[in-house]
Formats: sequence, structure tokens, C-alpha cells
Amino acid sequence: MKSDRYVLECRNVTRQLPAPAKTLLLHEISFGVAKAEVLAVLGPSGAGKSTLLRLLNRLDEPTNGEVLLDGEDYRKLSPRTLRRHVGMIMQRAYLFPGTVAENVCFGPLQDGRTISDFEIESLLEQVGLGGYSGRDVTTLSGGEAQRVAITRALANTPEVLLLDEPTSALDELAKRDVEELLESLIRKRGLTCVWVTHDAAQAGRMADSVLLLEAGRVVDFGSAAAVLRKPHPGMDAQEGEARHG
Repeated sequence: MKSDRYVLECRNVTRQLPAPAKTLLLHEISFGVAKAEVLAVLGPSGAGKSTLLRLLNRLDEPTNGEVLLDGEDYRKLSPRTLRRHVGMIMQRAYLFPGTVAENVCFGPLQDGRTISDFEIESLLEQVGLGGYSGRDVTTLSGGEAQRVAITRALANTPEVLLLDEPTSALDELAKRDVEELLESLIRKRGLTCVWVTHDAAQAGRMADSVLLLEAGRVVDFGSAAAVLRKPHPGMDAQEGEARHG
């Protein structure tokens, strides 16, 4: 049955490693993310946050349950088509050898599209890197490299953006700069986002809603204000209240 309520939805998604380990990584995870909503996935290390994000982009497959994109099972799409609609930004900027421009145009080229120098420059200007198109990526700082990774993801004009702790590898100044950039781009483009973080304060700043995981299970899900007010193991509730209280 098609649902118009959510852009991205998980229904009873489980991920278990095959035999002989059979480790249960996620157990019956259910949630939905509406258009232009930012969902923070919060929890301690080992909670299953990154595992969930990999399932949403089909880097791994659910053992049971289903993931819906615009109300349809995402397995009906080829992985390449899915990843054009569902972009991903990792903890570290894994850039390809070469220039900034070559990295930015990579995604569209995989889809048979060529973007012009003007379009590349326009995208780079949006992330504060105007004039960087010819720069070799080895000359970039950590913050600049992450901005290129963001630009590369946006070049595919994704409908959903997955963010796996995109500021955790940066120093505090670069972290805040990239965070502010992402907030601006998300709101301006009306992107639907799933943002994995272990930082309750960041979730409070960035998210509309919060999914709290512990040991692969959902322990809370709701508005950021409601979830972050509650005391939870592994989460600094006072930080959440400082933002939403």
C-alpha cells in the first residue's frame, strides 16, 4: 500500500549477520521521515546507528522488514538509481584523486549526465568554495574536504540525504562551520535528512525529531524537544534541555 505521509520509512527492519555469528545488529526498527524533516539517530557507540544508515542506502540489506522511498519498496530500484535519490555523507571526506571539479561531477557522470563548469562553480560557491574547482584535493584542509564531499552529494540533487556523523572528524571550529553550512543547505533545498550522531547537543541544534537506539533497538522516537528532555543512558539530557527546555 502506498503511503504519502513519509518520504523515507522503515517498517520492522531487522539486520542479523549470517551464520555462524548470527549477531543481531538491528531489531524491528520502525520510523518515518517526512519531506524536509531532519531526523537525528542518536545513541551510544555500538547502538546500530551506522548499520541503520547503511541499510537505508542498500550498502547492506535488511534481513527482515522493508524500507520505503516515497511509499514504495526501495528494492524495486537499482542500487545506482536509489543512490541518486538517497545521497550519503560520511564521517570522513573520502575524495577521489584529482581536482575538486572531478570529484563534484563524479556522481552525475555515473548517471550519464554532464554538469557544466558554471554549474560546478555555482555548487562550490554555495558551500563557500568558489574558485576551488581546479584545486587538487590533496591540498585541502579537513573542513574544505568535507565541503567538497557535501558538494559531490548535492550534485546528484538527492531527495534524501544521509549523514553519518559528518562533523565528528573535524576540529571544533570546522565542526561548527560545516554544521552551519549543512543547516543552511538543508533548509534552503528542503532536503529530507537522516543525521547519525552520538552528540545530543548537535541533535538538539539540527533535528526536528530524534530516534534513540540502544543495542540495536528503538528506545525512544519522537520530536527532538520531547526525546531530548528525558534522561537516557548514554545521552546528556541536560544538553538536550539546554536547547529545547
